[in-house]
Amino acid sequence: MTVSAPAPTPPCGWYIVQQTDETCQITTTLPVHAGPDPKIWGPFEQESEAIARRVGLIRSGQCLPV
Repeated sequence: MTVSAPAPTPPCGWYIVQQTDETCQITTTLPVHAGPDPKIWGPFEQESEAIARRVGLIRSGQCLPV
């Protein structure tokens, strides 16, 4: 009897992904096509954490508001 390891699961949580227009999107999945070398922050356990971080990124000039 052999026991196989479970398939790796993708990281779960909330992510902030900078788009090519420098706005930042909050998502639960990592982007496949977000442009060349996208900036990604996360994962965050709760959506509220991601929102608060995105506000901070906008205030610091790293992301443009939508």
